[in-house]
Amino acid sequence: MIEAHGLRKTYGEFEAVKGIDVVVGRGEAFGFLGPNGAGKSSTMRMIAAVSPTSGGTLRILGRDPARDGSEIRARIGVCPQEDSLDTDLTVYENLVVYTRYFGFSRAHARAKADELLEFVKLTEKRNQMVDDLSGGMKRRLTIARSLVNNPEMLLLDEPTTGLDPQARHVVWDQLYRLKQMGVTLVLTTHYMDEAEQLCDRLVVMDDGRIVAEGAPHELIARYSTREVVELRMGVGENEAAAERVEDLGERVEVLPDRVLIYTADGEKAAEAAADRGLAPRSTLVRRSTLEDVFLRLTGRALDA
Repeated sequence: MIEAHGLRKTYGEFEAVKGIDVVVGRGEAFGFLGPNGAGKSSTMRMIAAVSPTSGGTLRILGRDPARDGSEIRARIGVCPQEDSLDTDLTVYENLVVYTRYFGFSRAHARAKADELLEFVKLTEKRNQMVDDLSGGMKRRLTIARSLVNNPEMLLLDEPTTGLDPQARHVVWDQLYRLKQMGVTLVLTTHYMDEAEQLCDRLVVMDDGRIVAEGAPHELIARYSTREVVELRMGVGENEAAAERVEDLGERVEVLPDRVLIYTADGEKAAEAAADRGLAPRSTLVRRSTLEDVFLRLTGRALDA
């Protein structure tokens, strides 16, 4: 579905994407994980055939986006980071009008709108104006709009940014159902739990480069430990606390609000820290996540 080699994107003298290699297979859920400014959105715009490449090679659905952009765009769906719904139209009219842009008949457009409203659970809101919807409902409508042309591949740029946890899980459920239907999903996110939940495979991007690639569980096993102990100390106490526990794990990280001990046995490490007289405000033992992978690879937290 996607094959990129040495892909680059520059804006004047600024290089946003610095020679990345990406291959995505049919039916796969593939993610670009990284902080804001990592180059994820620039990569997605090239994949969507709306932004020309600055170097390297790129094939989408086996086609050259520089030559076959229109054909590619007719076969993919795009859910942009910002909702761009028509606020002068109702929920139902947004879908009908957008479906007509692809050359479908009015009858087909109406039937497709009904089908998609049912899919994203907005049938009861069909006659409401867009401005009357909640943020989560607008996001679901934007996803529905990206499906009007029955795309083979769906591109989602930060699909749940700004949504509350309940709304995020509703969107995740819809994306999972699309994957079961055989739609290839390609998404960018800076939420590590979203990447773990949705992606079969992902790349971690930082500063326009790919710094790691693999399935979520593979990356965690490769770059982190089984468990992590979080010690939340008082203001100004983290550095001193880290020195006292640096031998209790494979490595220790100091963040502004906590000390992280990476170890195979979190309970044992937490007990050892207490035996040394440490009195953190709170102690948490958890499994490693993709955020720990990113911290290991880049030296900063994923939400930085």
